[in-house]
Amino acid sequence: MLEYRIDRRSGIATYVQIVQQTKQALRLGLLEPGDKLPTAREVVEATAINPNTVLKAYRELEREGLVEAKRGLGTFIRKSLGSAPAESPLHAELADWARRAQDAGLERDDVAALFTSVLEQHFKGDGEA
Repeated sequence: MLEYRIDRRSGIATYVQIVQQTKQALRLGLLEPGDKLPTAREVVEATAINPNTVLKAYRELEREGLVEAKRGLGTFIRKSLGSAPAESPLHAELADWARRAQDAGLERDDVAALFTSVLEQHFKGDGEA
């Protein structure tokens, strides 16, 4: 089951972090149609955030057509995103690159900035990068 990690220092709204992490799991194939998201209560217990924040994120995902709330049963994935499974050879190469960046003394934020700049160079006009 998906476990959300909330970064309170990121400056990104908590509900947006939940939406982004759900979409990332969909893109990586970690969540598939029919899978159940954790209940709001489970997310609250794991992250100590307000239940309304979780519900707001789930409503946003539902508005985008990615999930479906079934009263009394939970919230379920409706469709997948992307095609970059976590077992992809590219995943292993990227993990190796991240290790080398860390070994070279780069901090997480430095690596994120470097990676983002490369994404922006190679995916101009995509809107996603």
